[in-house]
Amino acid sequence: MDVMYNLTLKWAQQLEQSRIIEYTELLRHPWSLIWRNVLAGTARGIGIAIGFTFFAATIIYILQILGALNLPIIGDYIADIVRIVQRQLELNTY
Repeated sequence: MDVMYNLTLKWAQQLEQSRIIEYTELLRHPWSLIWRNVLAGTARGIGIAIGFTFFAATIIYILQILGALNLPIIGDYIADIVRIVQRQLELNTY
């Protein structure tokens, strides 16, 4: 009987470590699961938007610096890209 008790106790501890109880509670309350997923998706979307904004701003800043250096071939190409981006930013007023 002692062996069975120890085995059951060990199994219960493993279930606690795997958080199955929390998972089954989420399955019992689907609106809680939906709400958590909505919040997680919103946070990911905002993070991606902020990250892309910083990345794009950095790239445009670097291109403007390279365009100001007046490099023979690369400078004209970069200046055209910067002009196109600035024109698009002026046209798209949200």
